[in-house]
Amino acid sequence: MAHPLGHFKTITKHRHKVIRNCFKAGIFWQGLRHDLSKYSPTEFIPGAKFYLGTRSPNEKEREVYGYSMAWMHHKGRNNHHYEYWTDINLKTKKVEPVEMPKRYLAEMFCDRVAASKTYNGKNYTNHHPLDYFLKGQARYHMHPQTAKDLEIMLRLLADKGEDEAFAYVKRMVKNDK
Repeated sequence: MAHPLGHFKTITKHRHKVIRNCFKAGIFWQGLRHDLSKYSPTEFIPGAKFYLGTRSPNEKEREVYGYSMAWMHHKGRNNHHYEYWTDINLKTKKVEPVEMPKRYLAEMFCDRVAASKTYNGKNYTNHHPLDYFLKGQARYHMHPQTAKDLEIMLRLLADKGEDEAFAYVKRMVKNDK
């Protein structure tokens, strides 16, 4: 059974949290463009069909089909996902991760914080994004420097709070220009 309204509310709530976070990180315009592809039919229809409310519908779509077409569409159009940042290494002839530019890394941080708040609701703590990162396999598939930089930001959030973490991210983006 599809849940278009529930899915719409969830992705919009999440997107607004990301916009606020991007403003704190000094990348407001990126925040305004964040995840617009989720409203496209290719992503929205499966999102509504596999809507769960407590985790990404892409996970459920993956369980049913063995892959998520919505996710493949999404990661190919949104450069704040580390999966976007892969290319063929000319020496090894294999697809490998490349280091993310700092402004997209900053948006990924904003996205992860917002997703943790969206899915954990009132139970959210500043440790949730770090715990999710450490439990998952993502860091093993990212460029080593990208994974290191993201972990620094997430640990800063967990240990010092949002004000210090977002100030750090804002400085990182500014110093990278």
